[in-house]
Amino acid sequence: MHYVSHGTPGGEYTSQCRAAIVTGVPEGALPEADFEPAKERDSDTVVLDLAVLNPSGMFFNRCPQSEGVHTGGTWHWPERV
Repeated sequence: MHYVSHGTPGGEYTSQCRAAIVTGVPEGALPEADFEPAKERDSDTVVLDLAVLNPSGMFFNRCPQSEGVHTGGTWHWPERV
């Protein structure tokens, strides 16, 4: 799966897809409204705990799914080629 990085405010680093591994599935579903901007997210959001693999290291985060709009801080399934 892919995690979408936020990038930096100054634009030194752009938002990019990074490889991610599921480390946990939270008990119960977290409401989509807990993540902003909720209006840009898909209606059937799935929240997962992820280990994100970056060139400079790893980090762990709980992230919502976003298949339509790949905004920073979300995950999605890789596009089929």
